[in-house]
Amino acid sequence: MNPDLDLVLERIIRAPRATVWSAWTDPAKLAQWWVPAPSRCRVDRLEVRPGGAFVTRLSDDGAVYAPNLDACFLLVEELERLVFTNAVTSDWRPAIPEPVAMTATVTLTDHPDGTGYRVLVKHGDPESRARHEKLGFAEGWGMVTGQLAAVAEGLAAR
Repeated sequence: MNPDLDLVLERIIRAPRATVWSAWTDPAKLAQWWVPAPSRCRVDRLEVRPGGAFVTRLSDDGAVYAPNLDACFLLVEELERLVFTNAVTSDWRPAIPEPVAMTATVTLTDHPDGTGYRVLVKHGDPESRARHEKLGFAEGWGMVTGQLAAVAEGLAAR
């Protein structure tokens, strides 16, 4: 991690790693937590493989959905790691995404209480990192990680 370029978020999710992985890789489950509530998410494409699409839409009223993320997966290691970027679109075209270009690495590890969950978000320059932090990285990614935990822990409790 480069503190001048990267942001990180870590949590313990009280669910097995396979359940957290499922919440990340099943479109219906991902739609339950990917955007901060009360906004809603629609998963247009989720191809969990290197080069696969990761495309979502967001709605504030449940009627009109606007583009949220058009990204592609760079690396997929089942049950362990997902790496995706919005600097390349789902059809592999270079992008200039708003608010910032980033590459995110999601890492899942076994933990005595469930799953160690870590998201490392890399930026191309210190200004992009600062902008992402100022726009609320910790709050936004923290909120959706809490929502992911609620979905995974709910699935684990069944």
